[in-house]
Amino acid sequence: MKLRHIAAGAAALTMMATPVMAEKVLRIQSVLPNSADEVVMLEAFGADVAALTDGSLTIEVLPAGAVVGPRDIIDAVDAGLVEGGFAWTHYWGGKHVAANLFGAPVAGAGVGLDNIAFLSWFQYGGGKELYDRLWDEMGVNVKGFMLQPVGPEALGWFPKPIESMDDFRKLRFRAPPGMVGAAYAEIGVPAVAMGGGDILPALEKGTIDAAEWCCPKPDSVFGFQKVLKHYYLQGLHQVTVNADMYVNGDFYESLTPIEQKALEVAANASLSKSLSYRIFENGKALRDLTENHGVILEDTPADYFTEYMAAAKKSLQAAADENEFFAEVWQSQKDFADTVVPFWSGAQTSNASLGRAHADTLK
Repeated sequence: MKLRHIAAGAAALTMMATPVMAEKVLRIQSVLPNSADEVVMLEAFGADVAALTDGSLTIEVLPAGAVVGPRDIIDAVDAGLVEGGFAWTHYWGGKHVAANLFGAPVAGAGVGLDNIAFLSWFQYGGGKELYDRLWDEMGVNVKGFMLQPVGPEALGWFPKPIESMDDFRKLRFRAPPGMVGAAYAEIGVPAVAMGGGDILPALEKGTIDAAEWCCPKPDSVFGFQKVLKHYYLQGLHQVTVNADMYVNGDFYESLTPIEQKALEVAANASLSKSLSYRIFENGKALRDLTENHGVILEDTPADYFTEYMAAAKKSLQAAADENEFFAEVWQSQKDFADTVVPFWSGAQTSNASLGRAHADTLK
């Protein structure tokens, strides 16, 4: 029986059994356990929504697996089995390849879009309008809200230093799904996709040798430092990664205009707050990892950047050749980058050099 049929029956029974209440609860099932760092920010978003609506709309965060498996969340939201979901947009790349360009545009879409530049494209460069079209292109009854732009992500954790891509290719490596992982496979890295909660057990059992997840704070929450000690911050695979919330379209339409506006306003606030939160939390976590857990920061081999970028551009072009909407989104990102990247990368260079010099004084 399809999820939509199950949900319709459950909703009918609920309406028969209980009186209609003015207050509405938006249950959001996450792909993560409630201990995850992303859920901290998601709950802060929920608090804003409740405050903006004077409690008429509240959000309840359900952990991974509470209603359906993580890979079924978008279908469960589409069917109305749960009102909302939380994941990274690129998790749904199997439904539509363009989801990769919103969730994790590989190598900064091949044109150098970092998390802040991506946010500029999303809010002012036409990205939001394309994002709103994604769900129809995907064929799901969903209203999406971008919440958490994260990045740049660390290359990852290794059992010993890697001097070149030849060393990297010898290791079974946990990599993200979709185009990001496919680019690793293209350059000969044995890439394995798995959920965040499965990584540490896989490392402990020797199923994989090395891994990436995100950044110092979320990585430390999962405990990778217990097994691996060599940490590489510089990576290209996910220069920006964007987590979002999916609301069932019928549930969204049932909300009042004020409640709908509250979701929009709280989502915009979350975009900024999550960037600020992560910079501070990752800084504290990195200090703790290096000072208290024996973690050694390493520099990424130079040949990684050339090889990975070439593979990323190849996969981006192949997807654009095959899918019209993907090509439209990617062209929008490239046009935006032509205007923004010369300024943004140039302005960032001096600050990055100064910051690196300060960091060197702390070693």
